[in-house]
Amino acid sequence: MKKLYGVTVAMTTPFKESGEVDYEVVAQLTKILVKKGVDCLYPCGTTGEMFRLTPDERKKIAETVVENAEGKVTVFIQCGAMTQMETIELIKHAEMIGADGAGIITPVFFGCNDRELIEYYAEVTNSVSKEFPVYLYNIPQCASNDLSAEVVQKIAERCPNVVGIKYSFADVNRTVDYLNVNQGTFSVLHGCDRVFASMLTMGCDGTVSGIAGVFPEPFVEVYKAHKEGRQKDAQAIQKICTKFCNALKCGENMSYFKEGLKLRGIHAGTMRKPQLDIKAEEIRKLQAELEAVCKEAGISIKA
Repeated sequence: MKKLYGVTVAMTTPFKESGEVDYEVVAQLTKILVKKGVDCLYPCGTTGEMFRLTPDERKKIAETVVENAEGKVTVFIQCGAMTQMETIELIKHAEMIGADGAGIITPVFFGCNDRELIEYYAEVTNSVSKEFPVYLYNIPQCASNDLSAEVVQKIAERCPNVVGIKYSFADVNRTVDYLNVNQGTFSVLHGCDRVFASMLTMGCDGTVSGIAGVFPEPFVEVYKAHKEGRQKDAQAIQKICTKFCNALKCGENMSYFKEGLKLRGIHAGTMRKPQLDIKAEEIRKLQAELEAVCKEAGISIKA
């Protein structure tokens, strides 16, 4: 079964002024990211404003990304939804359209105990074939539910197609515990872009990065340096990644990502309400910061 690795991009969802999803830009962004050398694509996650999308929109985004990736990179669709029924509907669709796998966020908002979490993942993963790989997605600061390493181990034992986890909370000790699941064979990707190089050194397989969806270039270089054993180079390039993270506010507001993409010549559109676009003065400040980092790194502001 395929796994996520390296620079996995958490894709932004572009919206038209009318509020509709701009599927043409989804296709354009997919092709640009593939050309930039990323390893994997991960649409319809937090960066993609998943809970602002209808099931039909999520399906069409998934279809657009899979089609335009043309099999050149691994594509996992984030299928976790507000209800188990919708999650199962989306993961079945992801398998049907030829995605390489799926990510499933924990149930959100309503608290779940460990037994409920295990049963949830068992039923969702049993709805697809045993050859269709699934990543758990743990972002407790947003979802209100956390996956302990003990629970992850139980899920992995019960669900053979659960091959890894995307972890988006900056807890190094928990990350180490995940790396020991299944006697160290469990795939772990971290969402903390500021420490990408260090997480690779720890043993993580890569990052699932929203920042890399705007400026993939330095992240691709970090991973290349790591694979080639050039750890000092990886750490040096990581400093550029961190500067991009700081300028883009580490994704605390996806409008920064969309404005960053616009500066690169990709019309990523607006936020879907109730979220609002950042103000003009913030855009001007962002442009100045990104231009300065690009100049330092030798990266073209235009994609």
